[in-house]
Amino acid sequence: MIMFLFSNVDSGGLVMFIPYGRQSISEEDIQEVVNVLRSDYLTTGPAVAEFERQVAEYVGAKYAVAVSNGTAALHIACLAAGIGKGDEVITSPITFAASANCVLYCGGTPIFADIKEDTYNIDPEDIERKITPRTKAIIPVHYTGQPCEMDAINEIARKHNLIVIEDGAQVISGEYKGQKVGSISDMTTFSFHPVKPLTTGEGGMVTTNSKELYEKLKLFHTHGITREESLMQGNDGPWYYEQLELGYNYRITDIQCALGISQLKRLDDFATHRRMLAARYDKGFEGVKNIVTPYQHPDCLSSYHLYMIQVPAAIRKEVFEELRKVGIGVNVHYIPVYKHPYYQANGYQDVCCPNAEKFYAGAITLPLFADMTLEQVDYVVEKTIEIVIKLMG
Repeated sequence: MIMFLFSNVDSGGLVMFIPYGRQSISEEDIQEVVNVLRSDYLTTGPAVAEFERQVAEYVGAKYAVAVSNGTAALHIACLAAGIGKGDEVITSPITFAASANCVLYCGGTPIFADIKEDTYNIDPEDIERKITPRTKAIIPVHYTGQPCEMDAINEIARKHNLIVIEDGAQVISGEYKGQKVGSISDMTTFSFHPVKPLTTGEGGMVTTNSKELYEKLKLFHTHGITREESLMQGNDGPWYYEQLELGYNYRITDIQCALGISQLKRLDDFATHRRMLAARYDKGFEGVKNIVTPYQHPDCLSSYHLYMIQVPAAIRKEVFEELRKVGIGVNVHYIPVYKHPYYQANGYQDVCCPNAEKFYAGAITLPLFADMTLEQVDYVVEKTIEIVIKLMG
């Protein structure tokens, strides 16, 4: 638990620091991990299968495959979708680079569709505009934990015979039209990094309702090797296994999954608290000039992984630096992916998504995490308003 005084200064006069995000670990979480450490299985054991079962049940999916991290989840989803050389996959530029890198790993080409000005999520109309005969899939990113407009996206996918892989790294516990994200499209990937709504330390998962995709996901996450008789071409005995694909060692441990199972018990409480904190931010900034708060689509229930504001681009850097000075661990999510030097050097120098670039220019991520207090939110609001008013003269 992070110590915090309302003045944000401790007894020695040092400024305390509120991070933009952090894990919430209980004594029960710790005990569940200890129980696994004392058991016979540290990896590929019963905790992995149980975690997969519970997450699939939570999101309403038939199948789940747990992996070592969220990037691995995206990678095997692209492999299962058959992404290869010459294929194009449309995704958002306002995301962590992994949402596009996973396409490159498979030899495909990421194509960036612009975001909507209100939700900051990928714009279905721009997805439609970016489709070519080479388009094979869409990776919508549920940015900040607010689900994308999945009805429109899935309708486009059906029309053009495309696979939809939802990047749900930030959205577990989020809902679209009353349905948990994780069972709406062909596949959904999750991340369990420490700043995410649920953590396993590092870890990820892919959920799907397709048995065919599930079998492929299982193969790709463990070297392409199987022991299932129905999939093997031969069988020399009980020891026998076969490599059917060129897969990867993306397995997760029972240690991590024990933590995930324990965290899952509190996930809805985490989500409720995050939404309360976001509402407190909304109220605190209501009517304040030069601070734009995030819009929530009426069809969506956000998990509020992030709380983003926008300030005038001309003062964004100064606001960021001044907030850091008073102990507020702001961040910026994200630099448009195509702006990274690697992408600029590999064919993306002429790409421009105007809404994404405008958003990035003024975006600031404020602290939001499961153990954050209302007093901390009030302090962040007070200092943010104070700094913006000062800098705007």
